[in-house]
Amino acid sequence: MTSGNPRSSLLESFSYAFQGLVHVFRHQRNMQIHFGLSFLVLLAGLFFRLTRLELVAVFFAISLVLIAEMLNTALEAAIDLATSSYDPKAKIAKDVAAGAVLIAAINSLVVAYFVFADKVAFVSADVLEKVRMSPSHLTFVALILVVLLVIVLKARSGRLRALSGGLPSGHAAVAFAGWTAITFIVGGERYGVLVSVVTFFMAVLTAQSRVEAHIHTTREVALGAVLGILVTTLVFQLWFS
Repeated sequence: MTSGNPRSSLLESFSYAFQGLVHVFRHQRNMQIHFGLSFLVLLAGLFFRLTRLELVAVFFAISLVLIAEMLNTALEAAIDLATSSYDPKAKIAKDVAAGAVLIAAINSLVVAYFVFADKVAFVSADVLEKVRMSPSHLTFVALILVVLLVIVLKARSGRLRALSGGLPSGHAAVAFAGWTAITFIVGGERYGVLVSVVTFFMAVLTAQSRVEAHIHTTREVALGAVLGILVTTLVFQLWFS
């Protein structure tokens, strides 16, 4: 029965969507490969100082592959539910869905080639030492990496629901990742310490709300916070210096 609270219904919808994403990652080897490659491409995007337009192309290509893989999985599950015996039409449906994933994967390779080919060809030792990205790029990529790691860890721990507990807390991870990024960005500013402290308390309140609502345990929230801090720190220390 659906809750009468619109906000609650919206949160439940996000939770079910996240649950589906984690399920695909846990049970589909191809999805695990896609996630691994996405990590590498995002890190390469930082390393080679992609422009905003290039980042848009990369994120679109990654999203297209993940969406195609998820739709393929959903279609296969629906067909298996409808019939347990061999059916030529069912085979056609599965083959077409698999073909869609293949096209998306080929598209991602083409995008990767056009985005990275010239950059890889002209890498030098000087470039390796002076790589630097803008704060907005770093923050966005760091948050995406944190979310992807949360999905992976939830899948490994066996908890599917994004908004109903599980190890680690995604809210805490993102909140403390944001605090870490802001601390790096405003560290040299006049009111940098004040902004960092305010942001820290906001992250703490976010984490505390998850515990008080009995959605996460203190351990899950703490691990989420550590994850967000470590990933964001790693990104900024490696490329924002």
